[in-house]
Amino acid sequence: MKRLRKLSVKEYVFFSILLLLVLGFVLIRSLNKVTYPATGNFSEVSKTSNAKESCLACHGQITGFSQFHNPENIGCISCHLGNVSSSDKDLAHEGMILIPGNLKDAEATCGKCHSNELFKIQHSLMTTNSGLVAVDKFVFGEADSPDYHYNIKDLGYSAADKHMRDLCANCHLGADKKDYGKITQLSRGGGCNACHLNYSQEAEEQLDAYLESGKTKLPAIHPTTNIDVTDEHCFGCHSRSSRISTNYMGWSETLLDETTMPKEDGFKVFDDKRVYEFHGEDVHYARGMSCIDCHSSHEVMGDGKLHLHAEDAVSLQCSDCHYRGKPNTTTYDKLDTESLLVFTHRAYQHLDKKMLTVQKDRHPLVNTYVDTDGQVYLIDKKDGAKHLIKPQPEICARDKAHQDVSCSSCHSQWTSRCIGCHNSFDPEAKGYDLLDKMEVIGQWIEHVYEFGAGMPALGVRTDSTGKSLVEPAIPGMILTVDNQSYNKKADPKELFHRLYAPNSPHTTSKEVRDCKSCHASAMALGYGKGDLKYRISKGKGKWEFNQEY
Repeated sequence: MKRLRKLSVKEYVFFSILLLLVLGFVLIRSLNKVTYPATGNFSEVSKTSNAKESCLACHGQITGFSQFHNPENIGCISCHLGNVSSSDKDLAHEGMILIPGNLKDAEATCGKCHSNELFKIQHSLMTTNSGLVAVDKFVFGEADSPDYHYNIKDLGYSAADKHMRDLCANCHLGADKKDYGKITQLSRGGGCNACHLNYSQEAEEQLDAYLESGKTKLPAIHPTTNIDVTDEHCFGCHSRSSRISTNYMGWSETLLDETTMPKEDGFKVFDDKRVYEFHGEDVHYARGMSCIDCHSSHEVMGDGKLHLHAEDAVSLQCSDCHYRGKPNTTTYDKLDTESLLVFTHRAYQHLDKKMLTVQKDRHPLVNTYVDTDGQVYLIDKKDGAKHLIKPQPEICARDKAHQDVSCSSCHSQWTSRCIGCHNSFDPEAKGYDLLDKMEVIGQWIEHVYEFGAGMPALGVRTDSTGKSLVEPAIPGMILTVDNQSYNKKADPKELFHRLYAPNSPHTTSKEVRDCKSCHASAMALGYGKGDLKYRISKGKGKWEFNQEY
């Protein structure tokens, strides 16, 4: 039998070091639990040493955190900053951010972990409002095209910029959230909070008690920061302009107020006291689907590119779910990092199934899957309910004459219309600068003639590839502008515009409009309200239009 020899000093030292390295690696692995799937797309982040954070001396009993933003994993300083090495209240609170998530300080808070998402948000139209500024400047005669890039934070005090400050500059993510509390119908801006901040009922009650005590009774329950983005989060900004949020629920804005509103079903007052009339909800809303069931993180936060207008930024199409032939799909192992995060946060289990992808930019819809029978399902992000997705009916593509007609052109029940806005400046009026959040003297006043609802007009839009598409359009600006009321040196002649804007009504129904409603409708053809007749005399036909206005 071969005898074991004694290790040399060098060998002893080598194996001792090797053993220590192995033990150290095992110990580190046990102390640092990996949260995300081991796909190679994530790097491990060590837990913050909470014992070193003085915050917990006073706030150690607080609960309510979401799983992935628990101080046990990331500490308090990751979000709120401050001086965690001091036990003195004033010193500890130095540099602390009470409401993290506003874009002005997001690079020091949310952006430390979510730099990719922050980059995309900073370039998103929801932050820049470029399209709004561009069209306004074009209408006021300050630009020769509506297709220039702008950022709303750079507004000056030209007639158009002042108009934006007075009437439009409220709905951008760069606006700070300055008050505690949940996101409501009245909320505007707030950076990351606009979508990701949630309060449980208990957290709301604790906040109320804190405020009522003069901020002496510290809350015991923290609001959550997560991906549970409700329709309420979208409502504040998307209930204005084309009114997508209210359309989706079936409500159309009126010029009524609470005193003139009919006391009957079919009318509703929202939180901002606007009165709405019911015209029919979107079929997806009726099925319980939320905004984010279709509009994924890739589309909501943007793709990091600067787009001119909303219609350029939206990549999702009806045909991505209601496909013709075979759907576009991907598999779990090919998901990008952002999609993997969403998949993990929602604890989806369909790792072995194909998922739908969007044709235009190939981003995945991780809440969909194809089962073994070839059936496609969508998982409702709100409650996990499963919806069978039906392919596009053959009737939609049975002829070549309608190949360039969008789905919403036929399937939209109605859309909102705002007609006849006169804009003049009152130098004596008390106003409010929506960008700088301050009271001012001097305000642009908007005089609205009529709000209405009905089948949308149909317009032809040519995209960046040169392809033409027939799609819904609404009166974007049928208005006059009295420029001289703002600048006495301006042309005394009032500006007049009759502009239509591409529109996605979000009032989808299974039923479709008939041929006459497109080909023999004054509204569909863009003439407006009136009587359009085709008269035949002596064997010759002639269209006649008698306008209502």
